[in-house]
Amino acid sequence: MLSSVASILRFIFRGILLVAYLLFILFPTLWLISHYRKSDAEGGASQANAVGVKLANQLAWLFGIKVKVRGTPQTGPVLFVANHLSWLDIPVLHSGCAMGFVGKAEIEQWPIFNYIARAGGTIFHQRGCHDSASDVISAMQQRLQQGRAVAIFPEGGIKPGASVRVFHARMFAPAVAVGCMVQPAMIRYMRDGQRDDDFSFREGESMFMNICRVLARPGVTADVHYLPAFSAKDQPRRSLAEASREAIIESFES
Repeated sequence: MLSSVASILRFIFRGILLVAYLLFILFPTLWLISHYRKSDAEGGASQANAVGVKLANQLAWLFGIKVKVRGTPQTGPVLFVANHLSWLDIPVLHSGCAMGFVGKAEIEQWPIFNYIARAGGTIFHQRGCHDSASDVISAMQQRLQQGRAVAIFPEGGIKPGASVRVFHARMFAPAVAVGCMVQPAMIRYMRDGQRDDDFSFREGESMFMNICRVLARPGVTADVHYLPAFSAKDQPRRSLAEASREAIIESFES
């Protein structure tokens, strides 16, 4: 009984905060990010990145997430590779350092979240479309050549369960072409010192249902572990995918 009452109170409190944030803070912040990115002034991109990182921290906090970072994110052109448990993995990772994500095209149809994704420089991918995949690879390579960071979830989506699925090797092609660094990043959600696997999507759960459930749940700690990076130069894509997955699984299960 007390647990149910606490869940309802958490949902109401966080829900009110979230609505107020969306109405009065989010869109001015997104405008500021866009303004900095379009600015010709020196340091405009750095200012946009700083505001974006602050925005990611705020979104994580609104959903009851405290981010704990271990390891050091690489700077410059780097391909971040992470396991995928929740749509909140994106602000959780972005709260540590600025990076552009590769995300599914459906995000462009999500109210509010599409604006956040565009402001963060998301590269949208239409699954199952060969032309879209080629465009995504090209866009990733261009950003890496510009010295920017790109983040991928090479499992290809979120499914119920906590296992780390097979990594798709094709997503590593831009790193091989540029010869940049690849850095695995492990994400897991913890509560009371234990891994909280129920934080992810449940079977048949929609995005809206998941948002409501997360708002009502007790707070969690997002444990983000940036693992040792390695060079993609002259390396087979499959070897990079397997090495990244093995490193993430080892940290995830420790």
